[in-house]
Amino acid sequence: MKIVRVNIAPSAPQDPEASIMIIYTGGTIGMVFDEEHKHLVPFNFSQILQKVPELRQFNYLLSVVSIEPAIDSSNVNLGDWMMMARLVEENYNDFDGFVILHGTDTMAYSASALSYMLENLQKPVIFTGAQVPIGRVRTDARENLISALQIAATKHDGGGVVPEVCIYFHNLLLRGNRAKKVESTQFSAFKSENHPILAKAGVNIDYYGTAIRRNTKKPFKAHYNLDYRVAILKLFPGITPQVVESILTTPELRGVVMETFGAGNAPTSAWLLDLLRDAIGRGLLIMNVSQCDEGRVDQGHYETSRYLLEMGVIGGADITTEAAITKMMFVLGQDLPTAKTIDLLMQDLRGEITL
Repeated sequence: MKIVRVNIAPSAPQDPEASIMIIYTGGTIGMVFDEEHKHLVPFNFSQILQKVPELRQFNYLLSVVSIEPAIDSSNVNLGDWMMMARLVEENYNDFDGFVILHGTDTMAYSASALSYMLENLQKPVIFTGAQVPIGRVRTDARENLISALQIAATKHDGGGVVPEVCIYFHNLLLRGNRAKKVESTQFSAFKSENHPILAKAGVNIDYYGTAIRRNTKKPFKAHYNLDYRVAILKLFPGITPQVVESILTTPELRGVVMETFGAGNAPTSAWLLDLLRDAIGRGLLIMNVSQCDEGRVDQGHYETSRYLLEMGVIGGADITTEAAITKMMFVLGQDLPTAKTIDLLMQDLRGEITL
């Protein structure tokens, strides 16, 4: 993998309103159709003004870095998140905002991970992408890119109007660690069921200040220690002891996000409770997350979750699975004592849960 800086001409207005770094990691938004070979290929970002001539109307200083080869979002890993975070950190003082072009399939995971890795943001970091390649007539790439850039460039009280990691898609700006991909064939690919939208683009872009995190005055800091020794256990009717045990006894495993039913309910089978209790006794951290897109885990509300509360399963409140698993990677990566680790998992670190 290499990082290539792309020259855009003209890219240096005399008195720019804002400076924005565009980071192209891969995904449909940066693809064009190769007529000769009849398949999609990444396009040359030096030609972005030809594909999106509307960018000429902005008085922005644009700088593009492109990852080569482009990353299919299904292949995104922890190293890629570190690369994105490092690009933001290394260029943080030189730009007013950052737009990360990313494939949609794992965008919610990447946005969640970066929300934890980039602490005390005072500038927007906006993820966006597309369902249709930028070279097609009915593409959503142009609008998503143009609006993401405008949001990244908008300032308020000396900082970005949205000083957090976000996802912009199909007219909506969502908190990155609250978003989930819900569509594979429609333009409205992402939703945020448990937190209000941050902004909506129409004739104007309307920002909803009460939903946006406050601009912190604390110094910006990037984190790079993530622990990959985590897993997701999705419960379902008929799940067997062998399946659960195979996950909970994975060598070196440190944390599990357990997707339960409704408000955090799980079967009360003795074998399941014994396996969970034994795993927690060995030091494994288990976080309870609901399979429902909307609502929250309320351990102890029903008898079927009271047992989990009593044995020490951590309630995930209204966190998404994407935000939960990346939060566990981040918190475990701090290598803190168990009590402090559990405390951080239960805290609202970046607006990912409602307490």
